[in-house]
Amino acid sequence: MSVTWAGRFTAAADPLFREFNDSLPFDRTLFREDIAGSIAWARALGRADVLTIEETKLLTHALTEVLQFGEANPATLTNASDEDVHSWVERELVARIGALGKKLHTGRSRNDQVATDLRLWTLKQIARRQQEIDGAIRSLVALADRECATVFPGYTHLQRAQPILFAHWCMAYVQMLNRDRQRFGDAAARANNCPLGSGALAGTAYAIDRVQLAHDLGFAAPTANSLDAVSDRDFVVETLATSALASVHLSRLAEDLIFYATGEAGLIELSEAVTSGSSLMPQKKNPDALELIRGKTGRQIANLVNILTVLKGLPLAYNKDLQEDKEPLFDAMKHLSLSLRMIPPVLDGLTVNRKQARIAAGGGYSNATELADYLVGQGIPFREAHHSAGRLVRAAILESKPLEELTVSEMQLVEPRIGAEVYVSLTVDSAVAKRNVLGGTAPPQVAQSVATAREQLAASVTESRQSSAESDGASLAFTIREAHINDLPAICAIVQHWTGQGEHLPRSRDEILESLSEFAVAVRGDRVVACGSLWIYTPQVAEIRSLGVAPGEKGGGLGTSLTRYFVDWAGDLGIPKVFVLTRVPDFFGRCGFKSVPVTTLPEKVLKDCANCPRNNACDEVAMTIDTRALSLGVHAT
Repeated sequence: MSVTWAGRFTAAADPLFREFNDSLPFDRTLFREDIAGSIAWARALGRADVLTIEETKLLTHALTEVLQFGEANPATLTNASDEDVHSWVERELVARIGALGKKLHTGRSRNDQVATDLRLWTLKQIARRQQEIDGAIRSLVALADRECATVFPGYTHLQRAQPILFAHWCMAYVQMLNRDRQRFGDAAARANNCPLGSGALAGTAYAIDRVQLAHDLGFAAPTANSLDAVSDRDFVVETLATSALASVHLSRLAEDLIFYATGEAGLIELSEAVTSGSSLMPQKKNPDALELIRGKTGRQIANLVNILTVLKGLPLAYNKDLQEDKEPLFDAMKHLSLSLRMIPPVLDGLTVNRKQARIAAGGGYSNATELADYLVGQGIPFREAHHSAGRLVRAAILESKPLEELTVSEMQLVEPRIGAEVYVSLTVDSAVAKRNVLGGTAPPQVAQSVATAREQLAASVTESRQSSAESDGASLAFTIREAHINDLPAICAIVQHWTGQGEHLPRSRDEILESLSEFAVAVRGDRVVACGSLWIYTPQVAEIRSLGVAPGEKGGGLGTSLTRYFVDWAGDLGIPKVFVLTRVPDFFGRCGFKSVPVTTLPEKVLKDCANCPRNNACDEVAMTIDTRALSLGVHAT
């Protein structure tokens, strides 16, 4: 197999060197991003008059074919012997359009190419991790709602400290995960610059509009210095640092729950769906999911140390050492995704032993602080009150009884100002209720924190739906959003085109206008290039309708991205199932849909089918997808 740099060399590379040097076994992960960058580069070369209009069209069309070929035949990447993903794409391109495929690399280096690919991939992965963090937060908030009145022991030093609400524990981890989400957003902001056009290190010699090129790929701006651009991996470090810290937070949560589930604590019980038994001891119920979440934190920290060690001594600009940037990042994103996606099933199936939790919350003399506070209320300085409360705890220990079982007279031997009303202060409910300050564990404060979290989740849903549209391959050159009134003519044109092809049912302009809030559009620049709608039949079922791509825009991931947008939308609404009636089942199969008998669909659907003009000669296939499965990462890579 020839390599892109072979002209300078006369002898074949040593086979061991090829194995050591080649990166396709792992950088094939970037093939969609490499094609997206190549399509944008072809258009940039066209704008610079390096390519003709016809050459640009041929290149972009062939690159789209390579994308579709790679997606449909993943084994071709796995089994290829090319040096790297860039070589694979170029070889496939040349196989389709000959020498023209070799013109694509004009003015471009693998140095700025790989830096661009990796930034595109990282931005996409960050958006997915943020969605998965939202899923974990959503389950924590739901658990807090479910256990809003559950009194629970709070711990310091693994010793019972003060009573709290279990919901307050849940919301503590919501705060941690919110910070992780924000940190990923910060990392994305600095990754959102485009290195393409930086060449090997000095910039390209061709009149490339780098601002337009960056915008074509969905970046905020081009990078400012070519030397820095091709060697910068700060965005990898930041992403790995955020991933490591998020993993530490998940590990802490896992450790809490592992302890709470022990026979010694007996505060919660984990679902059988996320635990395992013992091959020897029949009674065991092991918290394997949580232990793996805790265990995977080690590799996250190691991945961060890995990249920092690679970078610490590198001179400018590109060095082959930077090939070692990908595997730690790929590994970190994969395993953080697994851990985040395990949190909802763990929390959703968790049962709190409320009776035992209340007993534990009141045990261990956790009401000693309440006694000290009561004494402060009697006019005693806190240091003296603290000392008297400690003496009373010692007296209770000597008599093997809790504080609240000491008599008033016994208490008065230590502090004469204690009265019978002290017992009200010593209850766990009183202890919890008194912490009614911002951020405290009192029911009103916890309820407010839950409400705030719900508002933040609702805001992030819209954001994540929009950002998730920038998904695979060439789709990174467009965005998906909810339809606006100004989109109506373009939507009508697309629907009418596919109606004329016999692919869509007729929908008049007025019908589309009435249901415009159900539509989303894919936009490239200021032009609508695809559309579709989500029709909700019942709280359990929604249908994707009028999915179509504008004539001349077919391919490039538009249909796939719109489909996933609608499935995500339904999932965000809590609708568990989405279906389609289609004559292209292979396409929807690649999107994760499964064929089902049409008779399994709701009665309303069958009534609509009865009114369809093709009802007597229907050749459509019914297919469904479970949005709950999607929330567990069916489409994550």
